[in-house]
Amino acid sequence: MPDPTPPVAGLLLAAGAGRRFGGPKALAELDGEPLVLRALRTLTAAGCRPVRVVVGAAADQVRALLPDPSQAVAAEDWATGMGASLRAGLAALADDPEPVAALVHLVDLPWVGSDVLTRVAAHAAGDTVARAAYHGTPGHPVLLGRRWWPEIAETARGDRGARDWLATREDLALVECGDLGSGRDVDRPADLPGGPA
Repeated sequence: MPDPTPPVAGLLLAAGAGRRFGGPKALAELDGEPLVLRALRTLTAAGCRPVRVVVGAAADQVRALLPDPSQAVAAEDWATGMGASLRAGLAALADDPEPVAALVHLVDLPWVGSDVLTRVAAHAAGDTVARAAYHGTPGHPVLLGRRWWPEIAETARGDRGARDWLATREDLALVECGDLGSGRDVDRPADLPGGPA
């Protein structure tokens, strides 16, 4: 298995209620596997350690699916948007002195494979700011060097996560991954094979 060196933590944002989707996407299934487990498996296969899963909506159900429930991080204010999840996740990772960066992945990207995550994680350093791009269009995952975690947590608000902070960065590296996938997300049940039309 690939093992990013220096160590890169995996941070899976899986707290949303999925209002447009009709329920929490973390619990939706693809090929009989909940999306939260698929994304967790992808982060693990990419060599991320530790991996934390931020939960909010249906937190108990999502936590019960995890092979190790202690991986779950509760975002108490998850309903205010992705910023709350990012703040909670980075705060949990800050307790571990090992990782030099966090690879932030979203639960609704089931077709973003470990090869994409490994490619982005290879850029890890304490001051890294990088993200996957698909044919030049920025996407996920996003790699955030440890140096920036407090600053990102300070600015992550609402549903924009780190988007506003990233927009100010002239040092943001785009890691082209269009040869590995599309970066397509799941927005509606119809986006999943076998889902309603």
